[in-house]
Order: sequence, then structure tokens, then C-alpha cells
Amino acid sequence: MRSALAHVGKGQQAMVAAALRQAFLQADEAGAHQVWRQVADQLRPRWSKLAALMDESEHDVLAYMGFPVQHRAKLHSTNPLERLNKEVKRRADVVGIFPCEASITRLIGAVLLEQNDEWQLQHRYMQVEAMAELTMPATEPEPAQIPPQAA
Repeated sequence: MRSALAHVGKGQQAMVAAALRQAFLQADEAGAHQVWRQVADQLRPRWSKLAALMDESEHDVLAYMGFPVQHRAKLHSTNPLERLNKEVKRRADVVGIFPCEASITRLIGAVLLEQNDEWQLQHRYMQVEAMAELTMPATEPEPAQIPPQAA
């Protein structure tokens, strides 16, 4: 959103942001892509660079729409990443000046390992059951039939 709004003047950013959000409000992936292209076509006469950015980033921006509905808000949010960066900064600020590059690598590595362990053991950000929907085949396979002469 920030990249898109950088191509628009301050006075028009609220209107363009509202138009872009319409794609994110769609219930399914096909509807989101359709609205995204419509918005790009509407904005093309006035902001051609913005429309070109929308054309080339459509699939990347809307990739999260292929996941289960209950995970979408978590996938398009940067909150976990920002929280992790804040924790790394908090730990690094305590030290202040690091004696060498290896020492900061050890500290940040330890913070990242700690976060990894926490996420694996106690913090379930997304339900496993909903993720199973992604790996399940669309149709049930037919049970194998034994030909009569083999029996």
C-alpha cells in the first residue's frame, strides 16, 4: 500500500487507498483479482505509473487469497515481523556497542532461535486443521479395484 501511495499526491491518497482496499475485501481469489484489475484500469489515465505497478505486482499482492479465510488477516499483516524486529532491537540496544561482527551475529541468532522455539512449542498462530485444507486433494480418490481374475 505504501509503495502504491507513493505514486499519488497527498490529497488523493485517501481515495486511492480506499479503491485499493476494495480488492482486499473480496471473499474469493478470483473476485479479488477482478477488482484489482478494474481499479488499475480506473487509475491508469491519471496515474499510469501506479497502474503499471499494480499490473506487475497483482499476483504477489493477492497471493495470500489462496489460503484459508481464517489465515488471511494474519498472512497479509506484518505484525509478527515487526514484533520480532522490535525484540531484536531491544536486545541489541542493551549491549550498545558490539566488539565484533560475530558477537552481534551470536546475539541476534540466539534471539531468533528463542523466537523459533517459542513459536514451535507454545504459540499457535494458525490452526493446523485449516492448513490441512491446503494439502488435501480436491476430490476423493477412488478405492483401488481388484480385477475379478486376480481374486
